[in-house]
Amino acid sequence: MTPVRDHGGALDDAIARWGGDRDAWLDLSTGINPVPYPVGAVSYTAWETLPDRAATERLTDAARAFWSVPPEAAVIAVPGASAAIARLPALCGTGPVHIPEPTYNEHRAAFEAQGRPVTGDPAAEVHVYVHPNNPDGRLWPDSAIGGRAVTVIDESFCDVRPDNSHVRRAAEDGVVVLKSFGKFWGLAGARLGVVIGDRAVLAPDGRPGLADLLGPWAASGPALEIGARALEDSGWAATTRRRLAEDARRLDGLMTGAGAAVAGGTDLFRLYEVDDAVAWRDRLAAARILGRIFPYSSRWLRLGLPGPDDWDRLEAAL
Repeated sequence: MTPVRDHGGALDDAIARWGGDRDAWLDLSTGINPVPYPVGAVSYTAWETLPDRAATERLTDAARAFWSVPPEAAVIAVPGASAAIARLPALCGTGPVHIPEPTYNEHRAAFEAQGRPVTGDPAAEVHVYVHPNNPDGRLWPDSAIGGRAVTVIDESFCDVRPDNSHVRRAAEDGVVVLKSFGKFWGLAGARLGVVIGDRAVLAPDGRPGLADLLGPWAASGPALEIGARALEDSGWAATTRRRLAEDARRLDGLMTGAGAAVAGGTDLFRLYEVDDAVAWRDRLAAARILGRIFPYSSRWLRLGLPGPDDWDRLEAAL
């Protein structure tokens, strides 16, 4: 049996443990924008027909423009960044993989599922960086990127910090960048992501590439339409970045006022050092607020941002 890995968003488990129903809970265990992009109407064509080339090209063209993708780099729409994470090991050579930890645990799991050992040795020819890192928000410098067989940069949380993105290097040998729509745009249920990078890795000559491993129509018609619309709306993105930054500062103020210390994070989630993470988690859960703790730390508590109508509730629970 495949082991269950630790993730945020385990609301069913929280309900089983502490009671209540879904509507009663405020889930702050993820880093998903609580004010999602306004989806609006989706065309009947997107629902009723298989996604055609035009729908995919609109999404990839919008992605190239939004992220200033180098023209030489490949751009591939995927059904969520996690789908790409699961399949990339098959395209990333052989041998050990360097993944600085602690970090998002699906990268280790994907390589180990392919029999690839994960090592702390930077001499490995395949490196994986989560940028900004989850859960501490660490940003990896240019010196960490490239110069080896494959470097995978998971930028699922980087759209709050576009100036720090490594997409500009996505045409370099071995560089692959992952983007997610679930976080910044708050559309986790759409299951849409984009992989940007070296064509020799993502679409190698003479053997299956990422698109082949995913199969035809990997991203759904509605997801492609909504994703393209969101990427084309640069005004929404700019306004959202400002709001998220303000809300992150507001959350830090609440938490430090309650006795926590800021330990890192991004403008989509904040990491705090507390005296007893389990006790803090349980106190919030008693108020039907779900936070995130980690099996490797007794003092780290991570919280996503409350929605506009949820701040008073969190302040009362603290």
